[in-house]
Amino acid sequence: MRHRKSGIKLNRTASHRKAMFRNMVTSLFKHERIQTTEVKAKALRSWVDHLVTLAKRGDVHARRQALSIIREKNVVHKLFEDASKRFGSISGGYTRIVKLGLRRGDAAPMSLLELVTAEDAGPSKTKKKKPAKAKGRKTAAASVPESAQEQTPAGAAAEPEGADAGAASKEEAPPEGEKEVEPGPEAASAEGDEPSTEEIAVEKEPQATADEEKKES
Repeated sequence: MRHRKSGIKLNRTASHRKAMFRNMVTSLFKHERIQTTEVKAKALRSWVDHLVTLAKRGDVHARRQALSIIREKNVVHKLFEDASKRFGSISGGYTRIVKLGLRRGDAAPMSLLELVTAEDAGPSKTKKKKPAKAKGRKTAAASVPESAQEQTPAGAAAEPEGADAGAASKEEAPPEGEKEVEPGPEAASAEGDEPSTEEIAVEKEPQATADEEKKES
């Protein structure tokens, strides 16, 4: 297990590997791009990020730390002069790796490692804030769509509620002392309805029987 062992050995000793990365990072800041294997390019990115961070700081101590890594003084002066303009608006990700294919002979994957400018990096992405949700229950007017609110007239009478509803029900119901009376035959005649012939015959029969009894007596 390789616990707490960061980095890659590249089949080299520590001194050989350190000298190789110092030469590579010097060439990168001098020519702004180098061609190397993909594994070495990925391992060199941490060295580049560290040196750009020192250059953006820009004090004397940071310059001396950079001189202990980079081989040439002119490259250090160039890096410290252009760091604030070139990398000022971005934080991290100062390099780009472009794959070039396989190398002839050993078929090692080759890559192009180059420095990135602020213009190439593009504008920083900012998260859009979502609108805050209103707390509490929604009112009835808010729940009704605007089209429905426009269609309803402003002076329309609403349904009776509470005491108004009770008063309306009392007006419709008849008073307690009075009872509804069903219309009799008199009311029917007053309205203009004439009695049928059968009813007239039934009324005349008892009169006829009374006259016959008087004559017999």
